[in-house]
Amino acid sequence: MPTVKASNTYAEASIRVLKGLEPVKQRPGMYTRTDNPLHIVQEVIDNAADEALAGFGTRIAVTLHADGSVSIDDDGRGIPFGLHPEEGVPVIEIVYTRLHAGGKFDKGAGGAYSFSGGLHGVGVSVTNALAKRLEVTVWREGQVAQLAFAGGDVVDALVVRKAVIGKDSGDKKHGTRVRVWPDAKYFESAELPRHELVHLLRSKAVLMPGVTVTLAVEKTQETTTWKYEKGLRDYLMQQVPADPLIPLFEGEQFATAQETESFAEGEGAAWCVAFTDEGATLRESYVNLIPTVAGGTHESGLKDGLFGAIKGFIELHALCPKGVKLMPDDVFNRASFVLSAKVLDPQFQGQIKERLNSRDALRLVSAYVKPALELWLNQHVEWGKKLAELVIRQAQTRQRAAQKVEKRRGSGVAVLPGKLTDCESRDLLHNEVFLVEGDSAGGSAKMGRNKETQAVLPLRGKVLNTWEVERDRLFANTEIHDIAVAIGVDPHGPNDTPDLSGLRYGKVCILSDADVDGSHIQVLLLTLFFRHFPKLVEAGHIYIARPPLYRIDAPARGKRPAAKLYALDDGELEATLDKLRKEGARDGSWSISRFKGLGEMNAEQLWDTTLNPETRRLLPVSWLGSEGGGFDATAVILTKLMGKGEAAARRELMELHGDAVDVDV
Repeated sequence: MPTVKASNTYAEASIRVLKGLEPVKQRPGMYTRTDNPLHIVQEVIDNAADEALAGFGTRIAVTLHADGSVSIDDDGRGIPFGLHPEEGVPVIEIVYTRLHAGGKFDKGAGGAYSFSGGLHGVGVSVTNALAKRLEVTVWREGQVAQLAFAGGDVVDALVVRKAVIGKDSGDKKHGTRVRVWPDAKYFESAELPRHELVHLLRSKAVLMPGVTVTLAVEKTQETTTWKYEKGLRDYLMQQVPADPLIPLFEGEQFATAQETESFAEGEGAAWCVAFTDEGATLRESYVNLIPTVAGGTHESGLKDGLFGAIKGFIELHALCPKGVKLMPDDVFNRASFVLSAKVLDPQFQGQIKERLNSRDALRLVSAYVKPALELWLNQHVEWGKKLAELVIRQAQTRQRAAQKVEKRRGSGVAVLPGKLTDCESRDLLHNEVFLVEGDSAGGSAKMGRNKETQAVLPLRGKVLNTWEVERDRLFANTEIHDIAVAIGVDPHGPNDTPDLSGLRYGKVCILSDADVDGSHIQVLLLTLFFRHFPKLVEAGHIYIARPPLYRIDAPARGKRPAAKLYALDDGELEATLDKLRKEGARDGSWSISRFKGLGEMNAEQLWDTTLNPETRRLLPVSWLGSEGGGFDATAVILTKLMGKGEAAARRELMELHGDAVDVDV
């Protein structure tokens, strides 16, 4: 039987345009968690919480029905159901059937939501797309509106009638009820993880003191109710397994209209921190009531503020023994906390919002936590000294562990290169060296770095192409000799077992300009590490730092103060400008600067954008592909790019793909 060759026709008709909610059904994992339906239910709960956060709701009720559906009931304002002025379709229908539509985009004066859980605008439309059926009932302005969907499409058109008191949900006059039947085919398991749902609902009650949150289970007739009057404190005391070493440190502060030069009005944080000498720690953070299970820049701000205040207290009272160097983790490792931040326009990593990426959130939280803790410590000096003892013990334990590693490395260490500005710590978990293009950039990096954990090695000019250089000839090149001596590992091959005990830094970071020359230097250094230090790549020690190409001086707009923003490349620049327009800034009201090189950045700018571990973008370097053939596949590509006898292959590559490359002339 002859084999049938698959059609490889690629023409105009081959391009398929996904409309409406089809993209969600085709690739649900891009929009939500697919292990179970909790996240699509959470999207509805978050909308109810946003109403309470905005001051329009006092009750959220969740019911797990016997037929597998879930309903969420709130007493907020109710979703508008009149016709949209531009679309000519009922607003409630748009909310559930269109991606990137919602009241949270309305950030102008008198907008529907000043603070909410993000601006993806795909929340409940994703819930609808991945549900067999979804029913919505809205009470608003003396009327009741109802409609239903199946697979994201309207099956019961909108019906609006006058509300009858007593008949329509008792005396309810405003609010929204959503009942959803998740479609099991989109999820690995159709079961909602009960403990995660309970944790989510309880956290909403914790973060909104005075709001009543209930969970009812039809099968067992159980109902659980949460209501906290002293939210964070009560919750943390219940959850921390060990007795706190000192009384809880708690507080909250939000920017007022008079402070808007630094932050938008209403931005800020509430926090409660417990320090324990032993046992597990509890760490929970939220942004606009959204749980950020992977942390983010707001947690980094808490860490920065706690460390700054405690270190200042220790220095003020001369409590630190000679030779002990304090680091942020010495404070943070024994801290349990609940942190609730309010950020005007939060930027999350991914649609499920597990990590906050907003760079300004670090400064926001730190600016409020640090002075509050400084005041608290100086009002309670004895408690402060007890906390200082804990932190110093943590630092001494860490340093002893690092010293043991040093002793195993033995003697006979080569003399370090003179232009290396080394760091003070010897802890591989924290140490990093930046290989910096040019002396001027090296100067900014030296001034802007964290002296405790960050070293800087400036490189002069472009490093030698080492793809075809024999290993015993490498050290004839001064730059390569200095790199090898600085990192403490000898050149080796992919099948060698080099001695990595002399490695001096956990991260070796390539830091070059964000232009074509910088990219060339990156490739030359990556070639060096791949060819002659492959075990460092394999062990995950090599990184590429990504400095911005543009700085945007943005004007004040709406609740947002004037600010300096940074963009990695042209695409990010356009996205930033588009965001400014949506926030009310007019074209031309901003100014754009293009960094010709790292040397144009001052120390503070370089720290904020490229060196600060909490806000920078650092890319780990690894082989192509995740399987065993990754090394060989990478070698093939680098041979084509860097081999001297590969000119014809490179020419063919450029002829085939040259039109897909942006050239910076």
